[in-house]
Amino acid sequence: MRNSTKLKNLLQLYSATFDLDDDGNFRLTLVDKRNYDTQLFIDKAYSSVLSKAFSHMLKEIKTKKEE
Repeated sequence: MRNSTKLKNLLQLYSATFDLDDDGNFRLTLVDKRNYDTQLFIDKAYSSVLSKAFSHMLKEIKTKKEE
């Protein structure tokens, strides 16, 4: 799946903030639009951060379906 598609899917459920720290790490902060829970993802590559966030989103969706 393309990064743009992952980002589009993430933005349907979360507000996202990207940042780059002094060490060159990408920092992605997600805020859930429904309950305002936050999650932080850090990695050296943009695509890795996005993949981690997308995996987190899928796990959250699966957990909510099981409840």
